[in-house]
Amino acid sequence: MFDVVKWIASNLFGVPAFLVGLIVLLGLVLQKASLSKMISGTLKTIMGFLIINVGAGVIVGALLIFQPLWAEVFGLGAGSMPTGFMGFTEFNGVFGGYIALIMALGFLVNVLIARFTKFKYIYLTGHMMFWTTAIFLGIILSVNPDVNMAIIVPVLSVIMGTYWTLQPALTQKYMIKITGTDQIALGHTVGVGAWLAAVLGKYVGGKNPKSAEDIVISEKLSFLRDSNVITALTMAVLFVVGAGLLYTRNTDAAKAIIASSGSQNFIIYNILKSIEFAAGIAVVLFGVRLFIGELIPAFKGISTKLVPGAVPAVDCPVVYPYAPNSVIFGFFGAFAGGLFWMLILGSVASYIFVPTMIVLFFHGATAGVFGNSTGGYKGALLGGFIIATIVAIGQFYTVMYLLPNTIPDTASWAGDTDMFIFGPLFYFVMTLLGR
Repeated sequence: MFDVVKWIASNLFGVPAFLVGLIVLLGLVLQKASLSKMISGTLKTIMGFLIINVGAGVIVGALLIFQPLWAEVFGLGAGSMPTGFMGFTEFNGVFGGYIALIMALGFLVNVLIARFTKFKYIYLTGHMMFWTTAIFLGIILSVNPDVNMAIIVPVLSVIMGTYWTLQPALTQKYMIKITGTDQIALGHTVGVGAWLAAVLGKYVGGKNPKSAEDIVISEKLSFLRDSNVITALTMAVLFVVGAGLLYTRNTDAAKAIIASSGSQNFIIYNILKSIEFAAGIAVVLFGVRLFIGELIPAFKGISTKLVPGAVPAVDCPVVYPYAPNSVIFGFFGAFAGGLFWMLILGSVASYIFVPTMIVLFFHGATAGVFGNSTGGYKGALLGGFIIATIVAIGQFYTVMYLLPNTIPDTASWAGDTDMFIFGPLFYFVMTLLGR
């Protein structure tokens, strides 16, 4: 009997992809879903979880070129990134089951808080639940690699569930102003950044701020609303500019990096790497959305029965239709801020900031909408710049100090605004509690 239990623990509950699939299967069984839905939902969940690792590997491969390339341009050598860390692919393989369990229990905490308090928000942006849990667990394990997971799982579940309940409450005042209804909330890790954009936007907009929606934007710029295109184009520019500058450095390290392209032209090689980076992001997002697309309905069906009057807190693109021009202004502000901080951190802090375009796009665009609601187009631009500032400084601090042994690579391409704000506070508390 012991051998059977041990086998199940190792091969089912010990395999993150299977554990996530089992959680979804349980949710579907509780909802009395059809056999067909149970099979497809469980398999899609497992496939999505496995796809994430594939995309993460592609991204890391591209960053292995981007990081040393720009480090050499700034004359930093190889010292701008930690070495010997676990990396997200291995981390997810080892601790992914705990991430899934914390997500499930954290969602239950969210439902219970919503059921018994005035905060009726049910957080339904599953991929943000996944990343926040992964980052916070990574911080804990950086502080103490030997921590007792039997204690961490329930404690972190309560922390996550509380955050998923209160974050929508923070931004709801401005969500009502933007959407004209209190029947929907923002459930996203841009929460604090969006709130700051709205609070500070009024100080730059003046008494009668001109809304970004009153400004005519050419349809030729419509591609700026496609995050995949933006990521590919921006990273292509950064890769190519870095590659071009590398030719001006007559050092052995520069020559070695250039020679890494083999027989292929180094510029063309970097263009392909930039698109590979964007493709890796797209693969990760596809994998996350595939398994979250099954996980969240399983959660939602349970929560709606338990929480009368529940307000769904959903992904940030929900606000884009209400202020489409503000989306572009917010991204412009974030893009300019990203380039600004890349130069500053590279020159002053000896750190290569990776302008994570997928983050700058979605977070900057959302902050743009919130900033515009109080400060017009100036507030939208400021909102984007605020996001870039938080992400740049937060990425530097998180990579170098909070996650040096676990998943600093994840902070370079999946770190979000709220994680970078609460992460240092969380790290401080963990160190006070003891290593």
